[in-house]
Amino acid sequence: MADFKLHDIQSAPEGAKPFLENSQKNFGMIPGLHAVMAESPQVLEAYQKLHQLVLDSSFTNDEKTVVWQTINVENACHYCVPAHTGIAKMMEVSDDITNALRDETPLPNDKLEALRDFTLAVMRKQGNLSESDLNAFFEAGYDNRHVLEVIMTLSQKTLSNYINHIAKTPVDEPFKKFEWKKA
Repeated sequence: MADFKLHDIQSAPEGAKPFLENSQKNFGMIPGLHAVMAESPQVLEAYQKLHQLVLDSSFTNDEKTVVWQTINVENACHYCVPAHTGIAKMMEVSDDITNALRDETPLPNDKLEALRDFTLAVMRKQGNLSESDLNAFFEAGYDNRHVLEVIMTLSQKTLSNYINHIAKTPVDEPFKKFEWKKA
């Protein structure tokens, strides 16, 4: 069984140190996920760049949360669901949205529900979508840019969800109050 180290700035490979310093600056701590990813500076760099690109996407904070948490919940990520619950609070996303995503219950509006449905379709069908999948998404008010941004976000969350499963990354202290298990 693999034993993944939780790196700090001193123990990390040289190439990962600037990225851990960035984590410390941005989060006031080094999240456990970043500490694990530091073993490969390229993985940590890719994750941080993807995260920033998702933040800079055309999605609103509510929509980013829907895509992130839909992926996290579908993949049953013990680490990312609590972390993104905390992040959603910081982004002022309503608890109604957060709870519906965590509990897999209906979202408060049809547009967000269409976004969740589309994200799940992309995941479950591995991108082999039907015309009706795309048309439902477009009819909800989304466009080709949003299709691509869902896929970009999926790539970010695939990195984190899979690494957390394999490394059994412990949930960070600030997010323990949001611990979660798939129903």
